Amino acid sequence: MTKLFLGTVAAGCLALCTAATAAEIKVLAAGGMQPGLNAAARVFRDQTGIEAKFTYEPPVDLGKRVAGGETADIVVSSPPVIADLTKAGKVLPDGQMHLGRVGVGVVVREGAPLPDVSSTEALKSSLLDAQAVVYNTASSGTYIDGMLKKIGVFDQIQSKLIRLWDGTAVMHHLMEGRAKEFGFGGITDILLYRDRGLRLVGPLPAEIQNYANYSAAVISAATNTDGAKAFMTYLASPDGRALFLANGIPE
Repeated sequence: MTKLFLGTVAAGCLALCTAATAAEIKVLAAGGMQPGLNAAARVFRDQTGIEAKFTYEPPVDLGKRVAGGETADIVVSSPPVIADLTKAGKVLPDGQMHLGRVGVGVVVREGAPLPDVSSTEALKSSLLDAQAVVYNTASSGTYIDGMLKKIGVFDQIQSKLIRLWDGTAVMHHLMEGRAKEFGFGGITDILLYRDRGLRLVGPLPAEIQNYANYSAAVISAATNTDGAKAFMTYLASPDGRALFLANGIPE
């Protein structure tokens, strides 16, 4: 009787654990997609009961984690990273999708003077007038370096450039700063801090704007392939696309 009871309990626990696992998917994603993915995941959970759990990292780091065999269901990264993982057999070729693109914006702390970014010439004047200009050392920061050289101000302002290791460090520096300074960052990164003392001044002028593109794929070793495919289907739906657009991520 006791053995039968214990066996029944064990089977019940196994069923519960299996159900809990089936009700979750693990997503490794680039930080630039965070507002759109978080918004979509909340609606998807309410509709299906499946909860998406996210780990946000820079695109190249995501590629290394998946290539190294980390267990997850979906990866959201840059197209070159997804292409490399596809060639290596680490993600499924079927069902891959373009999720959206994120432009570069200008950010200041609330209450600081707003730089004029309405045109390239206006941005140049604002850069020359600032006491400090802050941006990261990642791929978007490399673009900013090139953009500053292209518009002819890099050499003039090089002594007041502050480059930090990632977008989060840039935002925290600006939140705590007091100087007449502003920063550059992905628009979605900036929007995450709109209730924490930072303000999106606006995007870069169209003629010097740069977009980071992001794609999604199901990982070959996914533990919840069905849940992953269902979430991908929702992301591709009109409702999913609308949530991304509302959070600063056009297609």
